[in-house]
Amino acid sequence: MQEAPGSTRRILPFVGVVLLAVVASSASGPRVIDLVADSDNKFKIPRQKEAVITLRASEVVVLRITSRRGTEWEKDDAVHSLTITALKDRGWDLRLKEGTKLFPVVAPAQPGEYVVECTIKCGKGHDDMRMKLIVVP
Repeated sequence: MQEAPGSTRRILPFVGVVLLAVVASSASGPRVIDLVADSDNKFKIPRQKEAVITLRASEVVVLRITSRRGTEWEKDDAVHSLTITALKDRGWDLRLKEGTKLFPVVAPAQPGEYVVECTIKCGKGHDDMRMKLIVVP
């Protein structure tokens, strides 16, 4: 079978290695946290009134993010982002396209409150598309 140009076949082993490393970091596997970046330009967590994620310092988790397109999006089809400006270089700058995808991340080692925001102009309400990450010792 011939591989089509632009195939993601070479990317999949890398993603698999990253996910295996995350699973191996914990005996029972990482905790999975569901999150929605919704078409009304709000972050939502099922069964929570407010969108707040609480993690232990240096905890490895998998964010299962469902993204829904609002009224605006980027040329690369990113409809939202999940960004913590101070932690961009540590994997907390996720470009979100429509659909549900898994993102392994590591909580900061420093306890505190971090602002999570969307940095992609996604429509009316974009400037208020924020939530909190709380890191406890």
